[in-house]
Amino acid sequence: MPNLFDPIQLGDVAAPNRILMSPLTRGRGTRAHVPTPIMADYYAQRAAAGLIISEGTGISREGLGWPYAPGLWTDEQVEGWKPVTDAVHAAGGRIFAQLWHMGRIVHPSFLDGAAPLSASATTAPHTAHTYDGKQPYAEARAATLDDIARTLDDYSLAARNAIRAGFDGVQLHAANGYLIDQFLRDNSNLRDDDYGGPPENRARLLREVVARLIAEAGAGRTAVRFSPNGDTQGVFDSDPESVFVPAAKWLGDQNIAFLELREQAPDGTFGRSDQPRVSPAIREVFRQPLILNQDYTLARAQEEVASGHADGIAFGRAFLANPDLVERLRADAPLNAPDIATFYTRGPEGYVDYPRFGG
Repeated sequence: MPNLFDPIQLGDVAAPNRILMSPLTRGRGTRAHVPTPIMADYYAQRAAAGLIISEGTGISREGLGWPYAPGLWTDEQVEGWKPVTDAVHAAGGRIFAQLWHMGRIVHPSFLDGAAPLSASATTAPHTAHTYDGKQPYAEARAATLDDIARTLDDYSLAARNAIRAGFDGVQLHAANGYLIDQFLRDNSNLRDDDYGGPPENRARLLREVVARLIAEAGAGRTAVRFSPNGDTQGVFDSDPESVFVPAAKWLGDQNIAFLELREQAPDGTFGRSDQPRVSPAIREVFRQPLILNQDYTLARAQEEVASGHADGIAFGRAFLANPDLVERLRADAPLNAPDIATFYTRGPEGYVDYPRFGG
C-alpha cells in the first residue's frame, strides 16, 4: 500500500514524497509586490517537500489586496521570483506558483478607492488586512463580461510569467472565498447570465481560467485548489457536491497535474464546518493525484494515503514552523509550534529562524 514517503508523479513533475507544502501567505514582499531575497532562503529551507506550492501570488493589481504579498504581473516581479525558484531547485526541490485573485476580499484602499470585483454585488464579512490596519470590507461590483475577459487575460499573463520566473507549474487558487470561489458557490454568485444560476454556469469561469493556464503551462504543470465544504470568508454553498464533483470530473478530463482540497471538519483549528467532506465523492470521479489539506497529523496523513482516499497530504502551518518537516515526520519527531504573532511581519523572525530537528 502507498506510504506518505513514497515518490509520486504529479503531472509532469516527479515528487520524491507525498508531503506537499501548502500555500502560506507571509507578507515578505515589497509594497510593489516584488519578492525579496529572504524569500529565497525561506523556500529553499523547505525544499525537501515533495512539492512546494507558493504563497498566494497576485495575477494583477486589481486582484491583490494583501500587504506586501508578491505578484506575477510585472517584469520586476518575475525577476524577483527568479532567485527564489533558483534557490529551491539548487536545494533539490520543486515549486508551483499559486495564482491568486482575491475578488471581493480586496479592500478599496488597494484600488485607489475603487470597488473590488466579484461575481455579484456582495460584501465579505469581518475586516480586511490593509497597510493602515484592519478595515471593514466594501461592497463589490458584479463583474461585467469585459471584466471577465480582462481577468482571463490577467491569468494568462501570470501563468506565462510564472514559467518565465522558473516555476515548475502553477496552481489556480479556486478556494477560501476568493474570486473563483465567489463564482462557484451559490451564496456569493447571484448572477442570472451564463456565469450564474446552475452549478454548470457557476463553474464556467473556473473552466475558462483553467483552459488559459493549460495553454500557457501545459496540463501536466497545472493544478487547482478547492475548499468545497463549509463557510470560508463568508462564501458558502448549499449543495457542495452538485458544484465540486462535476467540476472535479471536468478537471480530471483535462488531465491536470493534481487537485488539492482544503476540507473543514467540525473540530477544525482554522475553519470549522458541519457539512460532510466532499473528497470521497470527488475521489470517485477524479483519477489524477488528489491532495488533501487541513489539520493533518502524521497518523491521519498516513491513514489517508494508505487507504487510497488521498494520494498525498499538503501541510501548512506545520511547514511554516518546521523547515525540515519531512525529516521530522519520517522520524516521528516533535514539531515546532508556529508563532502566530510573526505570521505576517516583515523580518526574519518567525520566518527563517525556526530551529531544525536535532540542531
